Amino acid sequence: MKLNYRNTIYVGLIFFIISMFWQAYDLMIARTLIDKFGLNQTWSGIVMSFDNIMAVILLPVFGALSDKSNSKLGRRTPYIIVGTLLSAFAFMGLAYTDAVQTLDIQATDIITNHYDVAFDSTADVTETSHWYLVVDNMSLERAESLQDGNISAQTYFNWRDNIKNPMLDILNSDGNNLDARELSNIKDLYYNYLSQRAWEVTSSDITNLIVFATILFIALVSMTIFRSPAVALMPDITLKPLRSKANAVITLMGAFGGILAVYVIMLSGLNRSSYDNHVFVYIFVGCMMILVLGIFLWKVKEPRLVAEKNRMMEKFELDRGIYSKTESTPEMTLKRRVSLYFLLASIFLLFVGYNAVTSKIADYLPKVLNMNFSDFPFIVAQVFVVVMILPVGILSMWIGRKKTVLVGMVLLAGAMGSVWYLHENQAWLTASIISIAGIGLTMISVNTYVMVVEMSRGDVGRYTGYYYAASMSAQIFTPIFSGILMDHFGRRILFPYATIFISLALVAMLFVKHGEPKKINQSILEAFNDFD
Repeated sequence: MKLNYRNTIYVGLIFFIISMFWQAYDLMIARTLIDKFGLNQTWSGIVMSFDNIMAVILLPVFGALSDKSNSKLGRRTPYIIVGTLLSAFAFMGLAYTDAVQTLDIQATDIITNHYDVAFDSTADVTETSHWYLVVDNMSLERAESLQDGNISAQTYFNWRDNIKNPMLDILNSDGNNLDARELSNIKDLYYNYLSQRAWEVTSSDITNLIVFATILFIALVSMTIFRSPAVALMPDITLKPLRSKANAVITLMGAFGGILAVYVIMLSGLNRSSYDNHVFVYIFVGCMMILVLGIFLWKVKEPRLVAEKNRMMEKFELDRGIYSKTESTPEMTLKRRVSLYFLLASIFLLFVGYNAVTSKIADYLPKVLNMNFSDFPFIVAQVFVVVMILPVGILSMWIGRKKTVLVGMVLLAGAMGSVWYLHENQAWLTASIISIAGIGLTMISVNTYVMVVEMSRGDVGRYTGYYYAASMSAQIFTPIFSGILMDHFGRRILFPYATIFISLALVAMLFVKHGEPKKINQSILEAFNDFD
């Protein structure tokens, strides 16, 4: 029994599109909301949860609708076409709002008198004298803004009590130089000042923020149209015992899409300054989505691929005799239902921890660790993780899906927990930790989805919706809750938070007793191999 890699790769083109979109979304939108529009961590988390709120409601709906569809293009393809086109054009529309907001920021003194001074590459940012100068510049600007009536007295006193005085407490406490923890804390406070300044620009004319949010809403709704149908397409054309390996292939395709988004963002200047416009990224990603959709429609004829799979199942009685029981999928007994609930709970807890990091990493990495994804060690780390995707799929077939997931969760939780001990500019060590986390996540993601649909009885779209309902519910909760914690305790709370929830996901997974493919009858395997 062999996987048709060519067809699986072509189906994986849609995952290339999905991953490219979401990688660009995660790396750009949260940081844009914080740096350019001036939202704090909590409010940016609320905005970042919108897509997940819509996903929880709409993904099961579109998954179930595609199960019942009967188009000449197939059950899933029409949703893929409509959703991809709408989301691509909407994402390109964000280029306009980004350009307008960037020009508004550049028209102030935020960059030249504050950002460029505080983060001057020629300055020694560990010296307290440097930050005393920064505080003086900031104090002068706040006093003038209060005098001119641009800010209220309450705004001024909040800035003094929550930003200026804590910065001075750090500077006055210890000698002429700051240690790594003190530097991280003082930069965190100063970034909050810059974000407040950006909000003052936004609040003077909120029209652009409304336009940005409206276009983003359209893009996110459009993504929900085709996400469940796209994911359900792989099980539709793949025999059950081969789905972990097939999921590894489409995960690999998704990884290529995510990496492409990272490098396009790098070229746009996101890693060099918080205040460049990123029009090129929005246009490139949207155009690439449309181009890859065209290739998918050229190469993937869904009805033919589904018919081929059904023909193999019927010829070799795979729909009846391949499993130890008389049915392809046993009844949904109480034990299987409880196992499904624990599996969905584990997925929920995993995404609570993991998505908190992905939604904030573009803000955390440069501002806490003074590093960017474009640094060479991170390029090596990404390549290493991509290379490991297919071996992980093969490993899942050898040792089983659940064991692979458990090992992955141990690796992921350990990697997340170790980030707390990192200091600035430890690029190779940080990249090594990211590699371990990436391998752990791959071991989990390759198997959890197929474990869920393994329990379905042909209604793969509906169970795909269950999977995404669990993961998206987590992604509604976690950007908001982690944002509240980061506003109160600083950015460094992010990775301990992630570690706790991933560890809880590991505990829930221990109670999952179903989701493995059943043993294949040897006589059928021999007949299949003879035919091959």
